[in-house]
This record gives sequence, structure tokens and C-alpha cells, in this order.
Amino acid sequence: MRSVLYKLLMAACLVAAMLTIAGCQKDDYCNTTYRYTIYTPVYESLKNMRASFKSEGPQPIETAGKIYLYGKYIFLNELNKGIHIIDNSNPSAPNNVAFINIPGNVDMAVNGNILYADSYMDLLAVDISNPLAAKESNRVQDVFPQRVYNYYTIQADTTHLDSLIVDFKTRDTVVKAPCTVGNGPIFLNDAMSFALNASSAGKSSVVALGKGGSTARFALMNNYLYTVGTWSLQVFGIQNAAAPVKQVEVPVAGGLETIFPFNGSLLIGSTGGMFIYDASEPTNLKRKGAFGHVNSCDPVVAENTTAYVTLRGGTACGGFSNQLDVLDIKDMTNPTLIKTYPMSSPYGLGIDGKRLFVCEGANGLRFMDASDPQNIKTFKQLKNIEAYDVIPTGKVLLVTAKDGLYQYDYSSMVAPKFLSRINMTTQH
Repeated sequence: MRSVLYKLLMAACLVAAMLTIAGCQKDDYCNTTYRYTIYTPVYESLKNMRASFKSEGPQPIETAGKIYLYGKYIFLNELNKGIHIIDNSNPSAPNNVAFINIPGNVDMAVNGNILYADSYMDLLAVDISNPLAAKESNRVQDVFPQRVYNYYTIQADTTHLDSLIVDFKTRDTVVKAPCTVGNGPIFLNDAMSFALNASSAGKSSVVALGKGGSTARFALMNNYLYTVGTWSLQVFGIQNAAAPVKQVEVPVAGGLETIFPFNGSLLIGSTGGMFIYDASEPTNLKRKGAFGHVNSCDPVVAENTTAYVTLRGGTACGGFSNQLDVLDIKDMTNPTLIKTYPMSSPYGLGIDGKRLFVCEGANGLRFMDASDPQNIKTFKQLKNIEAYDVIPTGKVLLVTAKDGLYQYDYSSMVAPKFLSRINMTTQH
């Protein structure tokens, strides 16, 4: 017993000696170098921002954002700047005809002659009966209190009540700190709060609706506009199309990214799974079902009784899975996995009569046969395009890519025909 106590005492003395020696070292004994990015917000007054709406002539396309198709027109978002209007009467020779200056715009949807668009925290209703001379019809203020910046959600800034963040200046820096200090991804300059982002058309008996891509956060169905934020789903009544009225806001979950209207239901993609909401009573939405998956970026589309979900890992969405999940949604209260297909960094996707299109970023664009969900095959993979999202239109496929807006005739899935490309002046 005395031998055991002696050994314990000696061990304790040895540890104490080591700690004493460490404490006597120079302060930089265990310093290390950390590399950070400093984000400094750029502010603009709310008054100036809300007075900046303007219909202009065609402008160079610098960065392709989300796309929306209505009639012969393609609406192409220029991230945080506005919307390009492209006359697509001839898909082989599309014509950039106008630009709507909408600061802070990311998402949009078209209902007859009215374009709905976000402008930072506001929702705009824009009269596009003459697309070359668009007019602001209405503005619903302060309905989008959060903004997503590089997969981080910016909370409303209560320290600048008369202004808002319109951009960020970034600067890389290197600092030295003790090894015990945890490494972090960013420094925030100025008072604001960041939280991890944890971003076929429905039928209408009243007016014609357009069609958006799979990364849309706006959806139209049965005289209602549905929008998803980071945590919740909002419902706007548009019985008077030019004057949307907020009806309800429904908490869903963290990390909401996309929304897809389908047969009276809403399919919501998130970083943690797909949620299905019954929209038969638009102001009383009820969750029907859900399908969970590992954290990943998650667009979703559906056709008949099958849903298609792409998961992309290795991003701020979380996870490392890169795959296509095919789900049976015959019973929407209990969606089940049919099969998982490995992919290479998939982004947006589209489905048209069992013809499936999957964007794989730098890995190209796949034209796929989805007639048998258990045995989906690739007809053709284009590797000379960095594709992000698509809209299939029955014959012509619209594709947003790193270097332009592409169009393909997919009458032959084995040999899709290139029709046109509108180039970007810069590449994101």
C-alpha cells in the first residue's frame, strides 16, 4: 500500500514539475499562426435603397443568379443587383432586352403581369405588362429580416435602424495566438450577428404562372405566394396580384433552402432533409411528412409519385455526401428512399417526362433516363460546362453556368443539341 502511495506521489510531483517548466517558457513558446477573413459590412440608407428601383435598358450580365421562365421571356437574376429580361422568342438567338434595377434581389416569381421579387428585407410587386418599362406596383416592407451571405445568415441589425447591409468588403489577415485559442473562420467588423445557414409550377385557375429553377425560394400556387427563409415559410395572399398581403409565417426547421410546389403540396429542401406541407388550406399549412438525410445542400423536384433530391457535401451546408436520392412520395406522409445514386458535387436539377437533368458544377451536366427509378442511367454527360441550375421546358433546356446562360434542344437525350449561350462579362 505504501509502495502504491509513493508511486502516486512521485507521479504528481512529476506533473507539477512539467507544468512549472511550461509556465516558465517564453510567451511565444506555443504560439501559432491563424489565417482569417475579415468581413466589414457596407451600409446604405433604407431611404436610398427603396428609391433605387428603376427600369433600364439591357445591361451586361456579370453574375448569373436564379432563373425564371414566363412566356417568351427569361428572367435572370444578377445577384443583389436586379433582374435581366431576355426575349427568348428564338432560343437559338436570345436577346437581352431590359434590366430591372432591384437592390438586394435574389429570388423572383411571375404571376401574370406581376413579377414578385425580394429587395433585401422587402417584397416587391412589379408590373411587367410592358417588360421594357417595368413599374413598381407595391412594396411590402420588412418581411425578410434575414439575409444569407456565403452560407451565413445575417440577422437584422438593430444598431443601424435607418440603414442596412448592402455588401461586404473582405480582407484576409494573419494573426498569432496561443495554441489554446480555437481557430475560427471569420472576424466580424461592426455590430451584427451571424448564424450558420442550418437557402413543375403549381396550377392556377386564374392566371398563367411561370416556372422557376430547382434552387428557388419563391413558389406560386392557387393565388398564393410562398417564400422560404432560413427557418420559416411565409404565405402571401395575391388575390389582388399587384398588392400581396402577408397572411401567416410557419416555423419549419433550420437550414431551409428551396421550395417546390407540387400537386397541392409544398416540397421544401433543407440542409437536413425534405419537408412536405399540405397547402390545401394556404393559411393553415400542415406538415404531411419528411425525409431526413445527412447535412448537405438539397434542391428537390418531383413528378408523378417520385421526388428527386440532390445532396452536395463539402460546403458550409455540412456533410460530405454527393448523391442523387430518388424517393417514393406516393404516400406523402411517409416518403421512402427508392435508391441512391453517387454523383459528383451535384447542384440544381430538373425533371420532364422521366427525362432527368442534373447539374454537377465543374463536373458538367447530365442528361439522364429516369423511366425506371431503380435503374436511372446517364444518356449523355457534358463536361465542357460548369452547370448550376436548369429549367426544362418540354424541348429546350435552360442552364445557368459559370460562364453564361446556355440553351439545349433535348429532343434527343443521347445527342442534345447546343442552341445558344449568353456570355457573362465576369465569371463567379
